[in-house]
Amino acid sequence: MNAPENLAADSAVTTHVLLDETGRRDRRARSRRATFIKWLRKVHGWVGLWGAALGLLFGTTGFLLNHRAGPLRISTGEPDVSTLQVPLPQHAPETPRELAKWLKQQLQLRAAPGRVQKEPAHRVAWGDRTALQPERWQITFATPRESTLAEYWVGNGYVSIKRNDNTFLAMLTNLHKGTGLSIGWVLLADTLAGGIVLLSLTGVLLWTELNRRKTIGAVLVIGSIVAAVCAGLM
Repeated sequence: MNAPENLAADSAVTTHVLLDETGRRDRRARSRRATFIKWLRKVHGWVGLWGAALGLLFGTTGFLLNHRAGPLRISTGEPDVSTLQVPLPQHAPETPRELAKWLKQQLQLRAAPGRVQKEPAHRVAWGDRTALQPERWQITFATPRESTLAEYWVGNGYVSIKRNDNTFLAMLTNLHKGTGLSIGWVLLADTLAGGIVLLSLTGVLLWTELNRRKTIGAVLVIGSIVAAVCAGLM
């Protein structure tokens, strides 16, 4: 075999080796992509299962909240309202917080004191005269099932109590809003919000299959939606 033939053979072997190396790299890249997409499908499925469990509750209550007013109002029922006058002890509480603590023990309320309002004494018009209206305290105790409002005018010997017992549907909407619930429930609801975001991201990635053209298209579509929303809010 002469020199030109040797050079041609060596060149062919080198080209073949380069092609084989390129093919191996492509196969490894495809294998890594396939492994990642398989893992992504598992994450998407498990997050979707968790989201389905909570989504059924929050979807139903969100629908009711969306229709809490006209024109397509859906009523959750009227609460059962009751009132009570509670006499104060001889040494009346001196602050709203002390009153809240005393009422919780006296009425055996399950809810912790929530919003506390303190309206200072001020003068009000009464016909052609003015009168001094005493200081007023308002304390709210709320759970998803019921809410209790305590109102006290400083100097009175009693506290006015108004209690609302909610219907089952109203209780569900209160769960959605987190009314009278602990931080544990708030964090649980946050997991659903995070799950929805994660489902959106993994869903887009699964649709693109990490294909460059699909990925660019998804970015353009999402960017257009975000830009349209921002433009509408301006």
